[in-house]
Amino acid sequence: MDAKQWITAFSSEVGVEPPTDEEIEILLDLAGVAAHASERIAAPLTCWLAARADLAPADALALAHRMADTAQGD
Repeated sequence: MDAKQWITAFSSEVGVEPPTDEEIEILLDLAGVAAHASERIAAPLTCWLAARADLAPADALALAHRMADTAQGD
């Protein structure tokens, strides 16, 4: 099973639509920002927190970029 098949199957099991290709790219970017601004473990947990907060992926990515930019200024 490839990643797309896994995501589609998991989405079906939990009763939600799978992410669009655009949402997938944004979520991968979000995970990348979190991992590079902190530690690798921050990537999946940041995505989980964004979903739990009901943030759109693009809004979560914008927030992550702001946080990363602030952290670099410290």
